[in-house]
Amino acid sequence: MTNKILITGISGFIGRNVLRQLLQSYDSITAIIRPGTKPERIEEFVNKVEFVEIDLTDIPALKKYLDENSFEIIIHIGAVRGGRKLSKSDYFDANVNATEQLIINAKDNDSKFIFCSSVGVFGAIPLELPANNLTQRQEDNYYHFTKIRAEVIIQKYVLYGLKAAIIRPSITYGTNDYGFPFTLTKLIDKKLLFLPDQDVTIHLANINVITQSFIRLVEIDYQPGISYNVADSHSVELHKLADFINNELKEKPYSSKKYIDIKYFRKGEKIADFFKSELWKARFQLISRHWFFDVENSYIDLSLKKTDTIPNFKIVTDWYKDLKSK
Repeated sequence: MTNKILITGISGFIGRNVLRQLLQSYDSITAIIRPGTKPERIEEFVNKVEFVEIDLTDIPALKKYLDENSFEIIIHIGAVRGGRKLSKSDYFDANVNATEQLIINAKDNDSKFIFCSSVGVFGAIPLELPANNLTQRQEDNYYHFTKIRAEVIIQKYVLYGLKAAIIRPSITYGTNDYGFPFTLTKLIDKKLLFLPDQDVTIHLANINVITQSFIRLVEIDYQPGISYNVADSHSVELHKLADFINNELKEKPYSSKKYIDIKYFRKGEKIADFFKSELWKARFQLISRHWFFDVENSYIDLSLKKTDTIPNFKIVTDWYKDLKSK
């Protein structure tokens, strides 16, 4: 096929996997990458896509490029993620102003616009469970604020004809990603992870489910402004996941000695609040509070393959074991 596609964020975990799938069916793809991107992060795509070096915080450069180019489909995955030591101005430019520039280009050229948001728009811990499209948004950190703001701008332009769809991935797991799922596995392996003595339900997303959702939106007609929370078919109890991980690594359940009174996690949150550490507060919350999402319409509308965290989390434990053996 010869659809002209513009994609951002290909050096990241989700963007890289989406681009791999796109390349199986499309041959006219342009990728915006940050100047100075390490070659190893994009080397698999050399000679397969056209690279354009623009930092998403450089709004004049992005605007100039978009004024001179048009595309049939824009897939906007690139963003400055939470926890980075950047100014609020950089966050806002990369996550909001750059998004608006891409939106304007899509609207002016009657292009599809597929945006990667985050379930973080509901806050690290949603106020309603399962969180759904109507759940109250929470600006509990600046990254979440920028994603909320970007979604508001998208919906405004939808009123004027923008053909947009929003995907909100949950925390995603797969190979070659060193985020929360990898850290969880590593801490369990080293017996360093303490868990609350009360069970907690969490909701992860297999990278293949996330990738499927983007590809389906490329392929189908959708209602402009539609939003999808995307995660595995069902949530999972953290205790069961910890046992699964330890069984895969050591052929036995995780030690019950690592379960401690949940009040210590609440104290940890308060200490993180005192020191204004959004990162540490989120770490305490993610393993001591419930967070899960209504994903039913995603599986129905996008015909996603049913995927459960157990046993599919095995792709992470197998990769982790392979890393350790090297």
